Amino acid sequence: MEKYIQPFVGVCKNVFKEFVGDEPSADRPYFAEKENVTDWDISAVIGLTGEARGAVVISMKTSLALMITDILTGSKHTELDDETVDAIGEIVNIIAGNVKKELEESFRLIISLPTIIQGKEHVITWPSGHTRIICIPFNIFENQTFILSVAIESLKGD
Repeated sequence: MEKYIQPFVGVCKNVFKEFVGDEPSADRPYFAEKENVTDWDISAVIGLTGEARGAVVISMKTSLALMITDILTGSKHTELDDETVDAIGEIVNIIAGNVKKELEESFRLIISLPTIIQGKEHVITWPSGHTRIICIPFNIFENQTFILSVAIESLKGD
């Protein structure tokens, strides 16, 4: 499973460097509980299907979401609005799309449209089963953090 996580780290670093101008540093990944209450304000979810199934989720505080939106749109934002939702959805979409390309040798994947979850201390309920959820914490812009959560299970039987 670890070999599938490294592409997510590399792609996430490259996407942020290219699109927001700062390369995040990854901290040590950890396994999450199925229903973990978080202190994040916004999460963007992309589903994975095909020869594997699962999801990719990026979660962050409002302050980082606004910074990213400001950079991507070139205008100032003071609250989570439609442009912020679109910006964070697009970031997770680009990450999932690039990881899909990197994992093509392992299995073919289809990615869904992004779904956005907003609200303080929201809960993401992951599907039941044996799939482990790996959370990769990142630091960016000196004092901002976000989490990239990945749950992926091969359906090919390897």
